[in-house]
Amino acid sequence: MRILLVSDIHSNLVALEAVLQAVGSFDELWCLGDTIGYGPRPNECAALIREHATITITGNHDLACLGKIDLRDFNPEARKANQWNGQQLLPEHRAWLEELEPTTIVDREIMLAHGSPREPVWEYLLAPETASANFELFTQQLCFIGHSHVQLGFRQRHGFDRVERFFPDLLRVPPRNNVIDLSSNCRFFINPGSVGQPRDQDPRAAYAIFDPSAGTLTFARVEYEITRTQRDMVEAGLPGPLIRRLEYGM
Repeated sequence: MRILLVSDIHSNLVALEAVLQAVGSFDELWCLGDTIGYGPRPNECAALIREHATITITGNHDLACLGKIDLRDFNPEARKANQWNGQQLLPEHRAWLEELEPTTIVDREIMLAHGSPREPVWEYLLAPETASANFELFTQQLCFIGHSHVQLGFRQRHGFDRVERFFPDLLRVPPRNNVIDLSSNCRFFINPGSVGQPRDQDPRAAYAIFDPSAGTLTFARVEYEITRTQRDMVEAGLPGPLIRRLEYGM
């Protein structure tokens, strides 16, 4: 079984289409939030996720575009982009987004949260200490997260308190083909990275493939035509810093 994990698409249609083309066939798609915001194609991205996703949760930018959280909580560029995204939304996509929650339990083994189990809308789960505190707040073996725009993994062995960030580990040889064994006696946080606005110094669209039957997860990246998205952002009058950052992956 192949489950495509995507997060933080941020209205970047070109990146999303590149991911779908690269993956080819899959059995399910799980979207971990922030389908819209920042980028130039909110309706098209919402339509594609509605078409393909089995499960979708919401993120802080989705909520901001809908007016559900205060735009003053965002920096000026993000605030302007979210306001613009919200103004573009067609009624059917707005109604769909309105119904989404920032976290969900898939089954006894899997939880999804945009930010973290502790604070699914806002918390950035980037450090072992943050992961350790959050492991105490859910019982499933796996929690898939987004929000930070960084492709990463944390694990905690059953019966131990220590949490380690195992992907990426710059001090060791990376796992072959970026395939992670999830069948070990561990619990995991997995972030597939951002489709539409990566922030780990790699501008390629990020995603992951989860195979529950094999107990594996594969981190993946794909190049896309960044200049196409940038041209669309210029035409929409979106802020320059958001346009330029795409080519640097930060």
